Amino acid sequence: MAGVSVDGGNGKRRSLDSEVNMIPMIDLLMVMISFLLITAVWVRTQRLEADAQVPGAVTESPPCGADCKEEARLHVETSDPTKFILAWKQGRTVLRSTEIPREPKKAGALAFPALAAKVSEEWKASGAHRDATDRAFDRAVVHAANDMPYSEMIAVMDAVAQPKRSISNGGKLLETKAFDITFATD
Repeated sequence: MAGVSVDGGNGKRRSLDSEVNMIPMIDLLMVMISFLLITAVWVRTQRLEADAQVPGAVTESPPCGADCKEEARLHVETSDPTKFILAWKQGRTVLRSTEIPREPKKAGALAFPALAAKVSEEWKASGAHRDATDRAFDRAVVHAANDMPYSEMIAVMDAVAQPKRSISNGGKLLETKAFDITFATD
């Protein structure tokens, strides 16, 4: 223990020996340092980089200039309770549109098999990134109503993720999804 000794000297006074307990102060110091370090780490990890890719008005020109064209995207409209609408759009221009009757959601691995089959067929017909050496993916936007049940939204996204493509990785062919899926609320 740390202590302080004060001798009385040559006089008739007796010597004073007082002891200062340093352990609580060191404990407090260590706790404060640990809180500061943990807080610094948590402040750094709470940031989440997010990029909202929501269809809307274009605010700036594309980076390649006015002569480049935006890639076509597959838009899946889910707002009608009787059907799904698949539309290939290039910017705001609708290139092609298809309606698929909405069957009741089935339990099991794939809730909307007709939608999954049609999305696969559409990708095979119009997908731009089908070559195994192409590292880019086609884009799909799922338009979901604000009151759409979460289980249905996930089932639609699963159906859109059904088309698979091969990608070359170090001489091996890996199978992966064909679409990068974004969703937008109406």
